[in-house]
Amino acid sequence: MRRLLGPEGCPWDRAQTLESLRPYVVEEAYEVVDAIDRGERDALKEELGDLLFQVVFQSEIAASKGWFTIDDVVEAICAKMIRRHPWVFGDAPKEEGLSAERWEAMKAKEKRIAGVLGGVPVALPALLRAMRVSEKAAAVGFDWQDASGARAKIDEELREVDEA
Repeated sequence: MRRLLGPEGCPWDRAQTLESLRPYVVEEAYEVVDAIDRGERDALKEELGDLLFQVVFQSEIAASKGWFTIDDVVEAICAKMIRRHPWVFGDAPKEEGLSAERWEAMKAKEKRIAGVLGGVPVALPALLRAMRVSEKAAAVGFDWQDASGARAKIDEELREVDEA
């Protein structure tokens, strides 16, 4: 990567920024998903490599700015997985590790996420963002089988506003 970005490297690569590479990161991630969906192992291997290249590329640009290196990225993800799996790497009881709610609570605490709907990335595609928001709302009881349940909740909330 350093050679590609060096003085004798590729002019296109040298001209890239974190921002200009954003579409490629997203595209490569979707290509990984597509390869999985098609069940094509060779394509998956290639697409994972392309996605990894984007991580390395972004990390090298960040390193050139003095922000962090690829080694820092690897160390950070290792530390995060150890921290989030105390039942594997620590002395927490194994059954505690099976809770999605516990994982989300740890994630929220680490990222200092405020509010029930916090932590849903704004950059997600609209439908995926809507699904994540819906999942978070459902986790705190805002989930109904049909519109009548949602309507009843709205009516309840409006009554509370009227009474206030």
